[in-house]
Order: sequence, then C-alpha cells, then structure tokens
Amino acid sequence: MSRTRPNWNLPAGVSRGLWDYVQSPSVAEDYDDYFAFNSLFEHDEQVLARHLQPLGLVADLGCGTGRALVPLVRTGHRGLAVDLSDHMLRIVQEKAEIDELPIDCLQANLVELDTLGDQTVDHAICMFSTLGMIRGRANRRQALCHFRRILKPGGRFVLHVHNYWFNLRDPQGPSWLVKNLFTAPFNNEIEIGDKWFPYRGVPNMFLHVFRWRELAADLTSAGFGIVEKIPLDVARRHRLRWPWLFGALRTNGWIVVCG
Repeated sequence: MSRTRPNWNLPAGVSRGLWDYVQSPSVAEDYDDYFAFNSLFEHDEQVLARHLQPLGLVADLGCGTGRALVPLVRTGHRGLAVDLSDHMLRIVQEKAEIDELPIDCLQANLVELDTLGDQTVDHAICMFSTLGMIRGRANRRQALCHFRRILKPGGRFVLHVHNYWFNLRDPQGPSWLVKNLFTAPFNNEIEIGDKWFPYRGVPNMFLHVFRWRELAADLTSAGFGIVEKIPLDVARRHRLRWPWLFGALRTNGWIVVCG
C-alpha cells in the first residue's frame, strides 16, 4: 500500500491521520516501549479471559502489535491478527515465531473484510478504541457487520470505545464539545464525536468518541446482542465505581461484551 496515496484514494473509513499512522515504521517499532509501563491493559486481559470461552480461534481486529492477542494465545487460544499496518503485523509475526505461538496475520481494512468467510472465528475482539479510528458512521456499521458475519454462533465479540461526554472533564474538552455539537449538524464532513489531535508524531490523528445510545444502536444494527456493559474509571484500569452517580460524565469509556 502506497504511503503517498492522495486523500481521495484512501481506503474506506481511513482518515489521512490514520493512514499516516499505520504507514509509519517508527510508530510500530516503538509501540511496545511506548506502553511498557502502562497498566491499563491488565483489566482488559481479565475481561477477555473471563468472556472468551471456550478456547478457539480469536480474531483481533485492529491488533496493533498483538498486545491483547498474544496473552490470549498463550492461554490456549489460536490467533488471527488483523491490521491495516504491515509494520504492526511484522512485529506480531516476530512475537509468534519467537514463542512458537499459533497466530496467523492478515493485512486488511476493517471496513472491507470480505476476504474472511462467514462464521470462521470463534471469538473476536476490537480493543483500544480501534472502532473509533474508523471515520464515518456508515463505515463503522459496515465494519461491525463484518465482525458479526465472521463470528461463529455462540461466540463472543468484545470491544472498547471512549465516552463522548467524558470530554467535559478535560481542560480543553468543554470548548471542543460545544463546538462539535453546534458544528456537526451543519457540516457533512463532521459527525458528533469526531476528533482530530496530534498523536505520536501524527499531527491530525482521527478518533470518534461515542455516546452510549449511538454505540448500542450501531451494535444492534449489526445483529449483536449486548451481554455485558462495563463502564471504565478515569484511568481505564478498573470498572467505574457507583456508575449510577453521574456515570454518563464520569465514565472514561466502555468495554462491551456482545454475542
């Protein structure tokens, strides 16, 4: 895939910022070091280990360097690592070869997963707000339809997203939120929840942050049923305590388990 693609020729759902991100070798090579001292993944691992039963083939959709998939495979699952970045996938493959782990890699856009057949994976995950990196609600719904299509009956799908209203707690969040609320309805290029920001050398990284009703409607439209909704605390390391107390504003995001 050419890094110099013009904007009009980018894959479906892929913003310029995301394209630059996945095409950067340095982002992939530094990824594990960048998150080396971050403990937020521990809670994710616990949730995945609890819900992804029985053992089987797990598709990590937007796998990065395999930080969620590798621990699962070490417990007995088989892995399918799917990502748009061939640099990320090379690192996953290196990890698999070093530890002799049963992980296959597939370079693909999550909006265009036609290469995977129906009911081919036992479980699927889409963690670390990867769904929010897809630009355009129609594209996100298309990706979710693919995720549902490739999942075997009885399998689990687990995803993580960020909470739109949590931006009220950030220093610049309220001004962004007000601007977004009043701009998006009159701009065909922007949706409520679309953000651009500098991230790891990419000046215009894109992320969509969700309102709960929006996310629930998107999952339902793809044919998913919600098994468990886990609101996350400020640091995203634990389940939010007292979610009934202004939970819509205090929740950093959600891990959602679907079937």
